[in-house]
Amino acid sequence: MRRCRNVAHDSVLPASRDFALAPHPGIFMGIPKANRAKPDGRNLMRAAPIGLLCVLGVVGWGGTASAQGALERGDYLVNGILTCGNCHTPRGPGGVFDDTKRLSGGPQTWDEPAYTVKGANITPDKETGIGGWSAADVKRAIQEGVRPNGVPLAPIMPHAFYQVFTPADIDAVVAYVRSVPPIKNAVEPPVYKAAFTAVSPPGADKPMSEADLKDPLKRGFYLVTIGHCMECHSPMVDGRHDFSRIGTGGQKFEGPFGVSVSRNITSHKEKGLGGWTDDEIKRAITQGISRDGSKLKPPMAFHLYARMTPDDLSAIVAYLRTVPAKE
Repeated sequence: MRRCRNVAHDSVLPASRDFALAPHPGIFMGIPKANRAKPDGRNLMRAAPIGLLCVLGVVGWGGTASAQGALERGDYLVNGILTCGNCHTPRGPGGVFDDTKRLSGGPQTWDEPAYTVKGANITPDKETGIGGWSAADVKRAIQEGVRPNGVPLAPIMPHAFYQVFTPADIDAVVAYVRSVPPIKNAVEPPVYKAAFTAVSPPGADKPMSEADLKDPLKRGFYLVTIGHCMECHSPMVDGRHDFSRIGTGGQKFEGPFGVSVSRNITSHKEKGLGGWTDDEIKRAITQGISRDGSKLKPPMAFHLYARMTPDDLSAIVAYLRTVPAKE
């Protein structure tokens, strides 16, 4: 695939690229509940001043991150809508996540004209992960795309989409990432071959507030943005996203599944999702099943999106229905 993971030809939301160094393509295999990483209480005090970084998928938007518990909220985001594991978790046979090495570095390589990178180890391992980074370092990498040493991260890490994070959610993501078990796994360092830039989608260049998220449409926009759906579902022109045609899809992605093309997810009646019912859209996002019952191709992380609460999923659908209809 061209950059991060990607959406299937008839799929709805993109799989997410993740954190520093690299992004994530996604092979949709579920994570058994028994094997899901649990927050490490021993690291709670250390992580609290930090914040939460990725995006979890277990708690709804009923209250603030602090009320839900930062680690729990971070887990919901990181292992849900953010789909960090798509780029940062090793795979076993058949592309299944190797949960014993979660977030310790993905197997895929993005070889682009401007860079060659792999999904980084973002566990707290001191030698091969981000154990030597401060909470502020992690936060800066996520939202500004810059390492502690000042070296920029390749835009396959969609930091331009993360500027919209509420203060509580970014803190929660950071806190969660710093709480997971450290795993020693050296990942090949990135190679930068030319200058690159990243552009935020319209309306995503500044943090949203908790008050904003009480509005279903604004919440839907927020979730679609931090989930960087439009990263895969908007066309690329000369190496940059053409957000004047946001949501029209057309990007090609290659993987063990063959070639998939991100579909049009605007409100267009024929080319987009305008003719789909709410339930059909939700099924495509969480189960990878198209309107006609056919199976959608990877690399959309359907199993991770399935962790979203009903309210969050409904908010996403509500927002998608407002995306201007374009072919």
